[in-house]
Amino acid sequence: MPDANLATGNISTDADLICSVFASCFWASDRTRLLGGGAEPLYRPADEQIDYHQIIFRSDYAASALHEAAHWCIAGEQRRLLLDYGYWYEPDGRGVEQQRTFEAVEAKPQALEWMFSVAAGRQFRVSIDNLDGGAIDPFPFQLAVWQAAHRYRVFGLPRRAALFCQALQAHFRTGSCANADNYLIGKIICN
Repeated sequence: MPDANLATGNISTDADLICSVFASCFWASDRTRLLGGGAEPLYRPADEQIDYHQIIFRSDYAASALHEAAHWCIAGEQRRLLLDYGYWYEPDGRGVEQQRTFEAVEAKPQALEWMFSVAAGRQFRVSIDNLDGGAIDPFPFQLAVWQAAHRYRVFGLPRRAALFCQALQAHFRTGSCANADNYLIGKIICN
């Protein structure tokens, strides 16, 4: 497997560990690397220049690594062949309607990020990712993330998400990421 720090220079210990756990799960089967150091998150499928898929997360932020891994765990096979999974992204400064559309797409990845954070022994923060937008009540989105996490706990995680969650639990020696005590609505911090 290529060196996890090759494209990123030095990244934080937590982010580096998360990248290593991800590689242990998905390098051999999916030829996908989780890489820090990006100015912005980006998924880049393999091409003529690079023969493996790249999930690039922001700077050296462990939370960004977990969030971008969550997007990858949800994306279907065809989406994983497209740059940024073929999704649109409306930048910071969204109006209320655009923000609610963004939140509808983000609830499931943030629910998985929450579960991965629990598995890695990290605090989770819901991100409305709209600091330059108008004032918006974060509670509906917090509730949507909580509901998505609850559904995952009750009905199970997607296959890749379950594998990654279990590997994080084993590596960080945390309890079950399905434990209901970890998913109280009051435990969601919003930024």
